[in-house]
Amino acid sequence: MATTPPALARIQSVTFSGIDALPVMVEVQISSGLPSFIIVGMPARAIAESRERVRAALSAMGLALPPKRILVNLTPADLPKEGAHFDLPIALGLLAAMGVIPADSITALTALGEIALDGTVTPVNGILCAALTASTQGQGLICPASQGAEARWGHPALEIIATPSLTALIGHLRKEQPLPDEPPPTPQPPDYGLDLRDVKGMMQARRVLEIAAAGRHSLLMSGPPGSGKSMLASRLPGILPDLSATEILETSRIHSIGGLLPAGQLVNRPPYRAPHHNTTLPALVGGGPKAMPGEVSLAHNGVLFLDELPEFPRNCLEGLRQPVESGEVTISRAARHTHYPARFQLVAAMNPCRCGYVHDAERSCNRAPRCAQDYTARISGPMLDRMDLCVHIHSLSPLAISRAPTGESSAEVRARVQKAYDRQMERQGTCNSTMPPDGFLFEADALALAEQAALRMKLSHRGITRMFRVARTIADLDGTETVQKHHAAEALSYRTPL
Repeated sequence: MATTPPALARIQSVTFSGIDALPVMVEVQISSGLPSFIIVGMPARAIAESRERVRAALSAMGLALPPKRILVNLTPADLPKEGAHFDLPIALGLLAAMGVIPADSITALTALGEIALDGTVTPVNGILCAALTASTQGQGLICPASQGAEARWGHPALEIIATPSLTALIGHLRKEQPLPDEPPPTPQPPDYGLDLRDVKGMMQARRVLEIAAAGRHSLLMSGPPGSGKSMLASRLPGILPDLSATEILETSRIHSIGGLLPAGQLVNRPPYRAPHHNTTLPALVGGGPKAMPGEVSLAHNGVLFLDELPEFPRNCLEGLRQPVESGEVTISRAARHTHYPARFQLVAAMNPCRCGYVHDAERSCNRAPRCAQDYTARISGPMLDRMDLCVHIHSLSPLAISRAPTGESSAEVRARVQKAYDRQMERQGTCNSTMPPDGFLFEADALALAEQAALRMKLSHRGITRMFRVARTIADLDGTETVQKHHAAEALSYRTPL
């Protein structure tokens, strides 16, 4: 007796490894046998639960699964897969195998989307990354309707089917009721955030902020409560140079994986992340069950601000040492290693002691100055050595604040920073904070001063290198080809301990 050959359908989806979307072929086979619904190919729990979501969605449409053996295979089989975005490709594979939609209508498409019990296609993370992968493979992309604008950034010629529901998608694939084309995205004007004009007085602090922005240097500010440390840090992104096209795409891919792209728009300015001091190590550097990007990766090409630095857990601070140097984070699991970019500008603020008033005889606690030594000791020497700029922020009196003239705006400072940054890129192709010191031209008296001061201050090799980098940035702000003596002297003043 002849047997009916099994029905087979294929559609592509992706799984994520860092910011890369790796192609995954979803094969659906319906064959004779005891009724069952099996998913194989190293699926995580969210994928295994797709069976019930897909079953309920089809039932809401008036469709029932055939009483046969249903096998879903996710290939390559040895690649771990996770995420509810496999709901949509599994459902489409089933519909093609059941003959509801033509099987050839989905062979050149990549699909992502979670399906609600009523058949609605809901948003998922990583649409931009999936769109880029689909574009390089010459495939179209099926995604939730609310994320069509995000997918359009993948490529102007990419075929995008942004569907609100499974029912609407069936009508489109059967060419009965086509879905509208996704229009080209409209870039939003950059948001420069808070203006530096709001900062009155504080000339040294403003100067340090400009140097940090020009060379992408790490910065540590110490001062009593209310002296303006957080206010200054929040205005740093507004004076940073604009992101290049490559940096915009790379930063936006990280935010897409984290589900943080604002209304389908790319991140067109340096991001600013300020986690609370009770954050955990996985939240800060990345990790967790799904190996998601942490704050250091979300701050890629931008600023990571750590307020109340000594209050952060010690393991969190020590976990920053490697990404500060290498510019990336590696999350190791038994089955795989996940890499995320993490080239961020570290800015930190702290009180000089627990009470914050060690330098104020009227308000300091009875443990001063011992309390300041104990408080600063919470930060390890290697971590302090990685700070390019260290500055003490002094409190201004009410009279000084009211009479201080309005300072320069962020736009004016940003123009100078941009010129200095352009000099660096033209000279060496990267910012000064990542350049080796032998690439900088020092005048003889400047080099002699730096060497003598380094001996007296007992600077480490890392400390000397960072001082050289800061001096080169100060010279770039002045527009000089060589590092002069006063540039080196100013850079040395920012290596003094707090």
